[in-house]
Amino acid sequence: MSIITIQLGQCGNQVGYEVFDAICKDLHSTRGLCSKKENDSYQAACKERFFSEEKPGVPIARAVLVDMEPKVIGQTISMASRSGSWKYGHHSHFCQKQGSGNNWANGFCLHGPKHKEAIMNLVQKEAEKCDRLSGFLTIMSMAGGTGSGLGAFVTASLRDAYPNSFLLNHVIWPYGTGEVIVQNYNSVLTLSHLYQSSDGLLVHENDAIHKICSQLMNIKQISFRDVNRVIAHQLGSVFQPAYSSKGATQYSRSPLGDLMEALVPHPEFKMLGLRNIPQISENSLAYSTFAWPALLKHLRQMLIANAKMEEGIDWQVRPPLPGLTLSEKQSLNKMAHFNTSIANLVTLRGKDVQSADLGGFQDPALYTSWLCAPDALAVWKSPRAFNKYEKSASLVSNSQFLLKPIDSIVGKAWKMFASKAYIHQYTKFGIEEEDFLDCFTALEQVIASYASL
Repeated sequence: MSIITIQLGQCGNQVGYEVFDAICKDLHSTRGLCSKKENDSYQAACKERFFSEEKPGVPIARAVLVDMEPKVIGQTISMASRSGSWKYGHHSHFCQKQGSGNNWANGFCLHGPKHKEAIMNLVQKEAEKCDRLSGFLTIMSMAGGTGSGLGAFVTASLRDAYPNSFLLNHVIWPYGTGEVIVQNYNSVLTLSHLYQSSDGLLVHENDAIHKICSQLMNIKQISFRDVNRVIAHQLGSVFQPAYSSKGATQYSRSPLGDLMEALVPHPEFKMLGLRNIPQISENSLAYSTFAWPALLKHLRQMLIANAKMEEGIDWQVRPPLPGLTLSEKQSLNKMAHFNTSIANLVTLRGKDVQSADLGGFQDPALYTSWLCAPDALAVWKSPRAFNKYEKSASLVSNSQFLLKPIDSIVGKAWKMFASKAYIHQYTKFGIEEEDFLDCFTALEQVIASYASL
């Protein structure tokens, strides 16, 4: 089944380009390390999922590009075309000549209603090209105006127009040091609205990816493109074809549906985090060897200690012992910073993948008490290697990983709101103070729910 990607705003379009480029490079990789039959099956499933094809011609990304300024969309379309291996459709983009000025209300209240028909027509044309539609993946930032405000509006419109399709929002979390003075307002408004419309929110934190670029990839002068490439690699490691159950003879037909079934058992819990291992510079790759026991041991500890990368993991954090009461468990978690999970999805790719032992992820102590460990863990596998890695493992987790970041953003936004800072910039577009209060209330409920695990 096919996934339609909606690239929203400057960040969404730049990340979206890197995602399709990473997928296409993997598609044509000569280091698949599997049989020709397996490789052919993998390539066919990948093409159906992410591309439509002209005959004759290069694959066309199943994507709709939206921005209120033309510059980034023009660059993105041009780079894809120059690659020679894939491209965007000729009429798959929408842009205007005036941006949203980093104002969520401008994107949501003004640009959204004004341009809804044109954007949704592009989405419909893309959907009509799909023999079987799995759903939509939106890629957007929380900090600015178009990606966040228009992105939230488009998400709600998708939910209304396609109520039976799966809808996953990929959200880029802003740098803690601040990119935009009102980014905390924009983030609070974005998250609370997405929570109403989306089936799941898959979050990447800019600060965490920046550290990966610096400490694991050894990049000296880190650019936004470096950050976006790491994000794209992690997304590709999950969304490329894989077998979703033991003995399966076909790649997963509904990747978004399988993801939601595995990870979002309750509408109160929709926040998903992604970790990928190993990630190292290409220069180091030729001299590195990896074994499944070591990879999975590190990935499990990254989950437990809420580490975003394998370097600097706190190995002192341990799951609570069996037999503890809920209050004792919560108290211990606060002291040890143990990251309790609702559900986890582990994706393994590469050589000897069937020999990998995932017993460590089946430990009931990792999970909340209201979901049995066998139901809380899903495993996807593929014998085909991903990109240049002989063996790789990814973990998508519905856990407490975002508790502190959400709490921090809500706290900062509330302080600004209490002093009425910049509120007039939102009210002039139709967002009232009551709307802010509703959003604060909604996110405080999310925080309370995850804190109670």
